[in-house]
Amino acid sequence: MKLLAILAFLLTSLAQLIAAETKKPNVLFIVADDLGYGELGCYGGQGIPTPNIDRLIAKGARFTDGYVTAPFCAASRAALLTGRYQTSFGFEFNPIGSKNLQPGIGLPVAILTIADRLRTAGYHTGLVGKWHLGGTAPFHPQQRGFDEFFGFLHEGHYFEPEPGKGNTTWLRRKNLPEGAMGRWTSPDGRLILSDHLKANEPQYNQDNPILRGDKVVVEPSNLTDAFTREAIDFIAHSKDKPFFLYLAYNAVHSPMQGTDAGMARFKDISDVHRRIFAAMLSHLDDSVGKLLAKLDANGQTENTLIVFLSDNGGPTRELTSSNLPLRGEKGQLLEGGIRIPFAITWPGITKPGTVIHTPAIATDLAATALAAAGLSRPTDADGKDLRNLLANPSVAPQHETLFWRVGKNAALRSGKWKLLRAGIHWELYDLEADPSESKDVAASNKELTKTLVERWETWSKTQVEPLWR
Repeated sequence: MKLLAILAFLLTSLAQLIAAETKKPNVLFIVADDLGYGELGCYGGQGIPTPNIDRLIAKGARFTDGYVTAPFCAASRAALLTGRYQTSFGFEFNPIGSKNLQPGIGLPVAILTIADRLRTAGYHTGLVGKWHLGGTAPFHPQQRGFDEFFGFLHEGHYFEPEPGKGNTTWLRRKNLPEGAMGRWTSPDGRLILSDHLKANEPQYNQDNPILRGDKVVVEPSNLTDAFTREAIDFIAHSKDKPFFLYLAYNAVHSPMQGTDAGMARFKDISDVHRRIFAAMLSHLDDSVGKLLAKLDANGQTENTLIVFLSDNGGPTRELTSSNLPLRGEKGQLLEGGIRIPFAITWPGITKPGTVIHTPAIATDLAATALAAAGLSRPTDADGKDLRNLLANPSVAPQHETLFWRVGKNAALRSGKWKLLRAGIHWELYDLEADPSESKDVAASNKELTKTLVERWETWSKTQVEPLWR
């Protein structure tokens, strides 16, 4: 009987071991909106502490040369969620405002998302936050592989139910009240209007309600808090099978709104513009900390692949955001528009404190998550599985060349070389010697420039015409 008991124990232990080894990891994508390369502490940021995001990244691998495929929101997200260059299916430009509601504007319905693919592998899938990949019924997240959705469909949304109530709000305006120039501040100091960009703040909330599934809800909380609450709830009720959660915060995207608590935290920042940004970034960091604490409390951390990145570089003039030491900002194919905070934390795979200098791109994240789930690489994938690089940062680069195209603007990276066209002329930069792209060396490297231009043109011919402009 003792022998039978021992055998039963060993068989049970073996079964548990096999199950543990073959258990599919949870996948969590945390996406910040418009967060510049130089803001997080772990990327050299100073003045705005980001201890929770820094702690998350310190547990895994931080990429110094991590890229997105576009310098603005929607096109970048289209590539992130499909593992393909968005130009390969016509999503080249950023739909904003009423364009989001036009028929046919969105992620083409024939293109599978990572949520589609993971759901077929038994994953429970959820999207919390910003979608911006189509505002009409055929493009709704729950038609695109997500079991659950809480958030909004367009490019932005006010964070607070009422501007100026429990918050300080900064808005862009072409013209200011009372003939003011520069800035206008309300008597209570809670509303600041600025004409420095000579543009009006978009009507973010127009035809863009907060939805749970397809039902409109009235959300009384700050959206950063609401999205964190919903993400925590999703994680809590996703214990019976692996989950994929795409947590797409709209912080630190405009409109700029700092809570009273956040504004008090940074009272020593004299410029109210920068103080509001600091309050928003700190609020995002606090929220990430709460999310990670929930994973720990549930015992889910050890089996969760966590990605953190921004969807594009920071719009410096709009938000005060820093992309240092890079040049450029959101909307540009300079490094400041496309190189972003990019990190993967995966216990048992990533070693704490790993820093990877090999270039990687957002399409790789879908490929890595699918491989982790035991799925084969899609035949149309542009991304590469990063697991080998995560385990051994000294291995050869995953990509010989990275490509970008936004209308007449174009870029290519091959090794240390960055080819750039911002208008008419091609420029060439040595990113190892000149990461801020301050010295164009095309004239002294004519043959190399010609070769890289031909490579970009060959690639561009494989992409399709934009579906809209």
